[in-house]
Amino acid sequence: MRAMWSRFSLAAKLSACFLAAIALAALFAPWLTPFSFEEQDTLNALAAPDATHWMGTDRLGRDLFSRMLYGARVSLFLGVGTTLIALVIGTVYGAISGYIGGRIDNFLMRVVDVIFALPDLLLIILIMVVLGRGLTSIFLALTMVSWVTVARLVRGEVLRIKEFTFVEAARALGAGHRRILFSEIVPNLWGVLIVTMTFRIPVAILAESTLSFIGLGIAPPFSSWGTLANDGWTAIKFYPHLIVFPSLAIFLTILAFNFLGEGLRDHFDPRKSSLEIN
Repeated sequence: MRAMWSRFSLAAKLSACFLAAIALAALFAPWLTPFSFEEQDTLNALAAPDATHWMGTDRLGRDLFSRMLYGARVSLFLGVGTTLIALVIGTVYGAISGYIGGRIDNFLMRVVDVIFALPDLLLIILIMVVLGRGLTSIFLALTMVSWVTVARLVRGEVLRIKEFTFVEAARALGAGHRRILFSEIVPNLWGVLIVTMTFRIPVAILAESTLSFIGLGIAPPFSSWGTLANDGWTAIKFYPHLIVFPSLAIFLTILAFNFLGEGLRDHFDPRKSSLEIN
């Protein structure tokens, strides 16, 4: 762990600290603000940021800082949760496809190609229309469009790794296909999967924010950063704080995940980093 941290660039280290702070703030949200995310104070509606309401209030007088912290829970839960499940599905699917090869591999990859050919946002919206609006629907929709990228990546890695000497040695010693695949090949994918996860989480957060911005997000009074940005968009001219803070949170979080992903990629594949520098 220390070796990995020492290899990180300053941007990757700051990004890791920032993401840890965001996660802790979301986790301990009830103790960091005296206001509930749904508590209304109509006398102070649309108030500018001050000592009491650090980020101001919305049109119903709800404290924006509180809603930002609780919104972080939703955005991070969807981003991390959908990515983890997509990694599991994509890893199993891609590993089996790449290891078996032949006609089965060709058929499984054609299924992936069909899904991959469809625009992600369009497919998510279609799924949302079928399943209806809600946190569960968003979770399922994001998962269903995320696993295909992982499956293609894992398949390519399995095709490469299964030709290595240690795999041939395990086969010569009488190891079965399941043991070779999940005990010899898949453990060598951890580096690739961790890096992929750090790059897929911001994609999921941005997709959720886009859905919320166009009105397909979670229902009130619950909020995510996307729903807060959508609420602020309608009053951007007179009350810019309503959209500045959630938009800034989305931007910085996505940027931090990308910097962290770059740092992890340099750690797990230093040769690629050196080639890019040269």
